[in-house]
Amino acid sequence: CKNVDDVWFGIAYEEEEVFATSFGSDERKVLKNLRGSLPAGIMLKSSGRASTFAERILEILKLVYDGKNADVGGVQLNMNRLPSYSRLVLGAVCMVPVGYITSYGSVAKAVGGGARAVGNIMARNPFAPLCPCHRVVASDLSLGGYGGGLKTKLAFLRRERRGFTSERDISVGKGKLHVFPVERVFEKASRR
Repeated sequence: CKNVDDVWFGIAYEEEEVFATSFGSDERKVLKNLRGSLPAGIMLKSSGRASTFAERILEILKLVYDGKNADVGGVQLNMNRLPSYSRLVLGAVCMVPVGYITSYGSVAKAVGGGARAVGNIMARNPFAPLCPCHRVVASDLSLGGYGGGLKTKLAFLRRERRGFTSERDISVGKGKLHVFPVERVFEKASRR
């Protein structure tokens, strides 16, 4: 774990594969989240000094947290322990770019399955915020849920505003994932 600007970022990794990431204001909770995301029988060891790889991932986590464009494409997320449907959902969500959101239903339509199943997988996302579950909202563009709290989700989305106006489709495996400008969440909120 590493504290940057009063936010703790944690990573569980081996060699150059990421098994889990976490963030928060309390180091103990971050470590607890990391432990909870690991397969049974795997021990989390804390190393005194972070490797070059860990430092790079921690830097990417901070960039994502700050709403900046971060190249996460080269980060190898180890999803081998996850069910195949979870891997499909997480893979699709990882493709939602900064400045855009998608809905639980859109993810389900792109990969198959139902919106509730997608929401359940987002609730257990072991790679937050690298795999940006904060960019997945309800079909009516309300925030839905978020393990870190809705204020945190809204703050993420506020930092990721880019002024985009057009919806678009992203190829995801055999399907298309429909994404919307993040501004739509704020437009909806301002009409209340």
